[in-house]
Amino acid sequence: MENIAFIGLGNMGGPMAVNLLNKGFKVSAFDLSADALAKVAAAGGRAASSAADAAESASVVISMLPAGKHVAGLYLGDNGLFARLPKGALVIDCSTIDAGTARKVAEGAREKGLSMLDAPVSGGTAGAAAGTLTFIVGGAAEDLAHARPVLEAMGKNIFHAGGAGAGQTAKICNNMLLGILMAGTAEALALGVKNGLDPKVLSEIISKSSGRNWATELYNPWPGVMDNTPASRGYAGGFMSELMLKDLGLAEETALQSHAANPLGALARNLYEEHVHQGNGKLDFSSIVKHFHSLN
Repeated sequence: MENIAFIGLGNMGGPMAVNLLNKGFKVSAFDLSADALAKVAAAGGRAASSAADAAESASVVISMLPAGKHVAGLYLGDNGLFARLPKGALVIDCSTIDAGTARKVAEGAREKGLSMLDAPVSGGTAGAAAGTLTFIVGGAAEDLAHARPVLEAMGKNIFHAGGAGAGQTAKICNNMLLGILMAGTAEALALGVKNGLDPKVLSEIISKSSGRNWATELYNPWPGVMDNTPASRGYAGGFMSELMLKDLGLAEETALQSHAANPLGALARNLYEEHVHQGNGKLDFSSIVKHFHSLN
């Protein structure tokens, strides 16, 4: 069984590390949050004192970090993990970052004789806890074959999108659509409620009609409509609005670089930028409903 170093134990990374432990993997973990480290330690993992300490004797390193600068900082340079890991080690970055940084880091791994996959995830915090995440993987097919047992301990679906950086491009496309769908769902529900409809009834109608989508069926943004969603616990936990804004920004940058049109993605980014600037950045991204309807 692989010895795994897990770096980054936030709302997604923490449950993923616990699932690895539950499947019998040995996990040494590191995070700047003592509380996050304690949760993994309570599940049987080793709380490391640093990322380098976590990677000591690891054959697989998994990272789940906020942005590309954090991923590059973790792995590259004289003090990065690539300078410490033994040849042949497998690195799996599950962060959602720009494809250019993913390719740069993968090239750095190759230069050190290491294998590297970019493997961002979809499925939210519920999927992370349940071990049903979708992994969207970029990198060599043989490296994915090596990684598959590890990924299967944390997820249900594994897609090979292509070479280095392809996983990030596919994830950015998915999250751009997610942001658009959530904003549109919130706007539709607010319109119905403004005109006297029950949000639960309207959500049920939409979920059985042509407007059905993931937000209405599994992640409703209206409080009280669906149990066990961030909307029904004050938008705590889940996928923070500031992270959705980051991903929509990545989509816009990708569109500009490739001369692709993204008018709806740009509009969703503008909505989330205003939402975050109004102090909602730490709330789940479904809280965008507040932009269309006062919930106070």
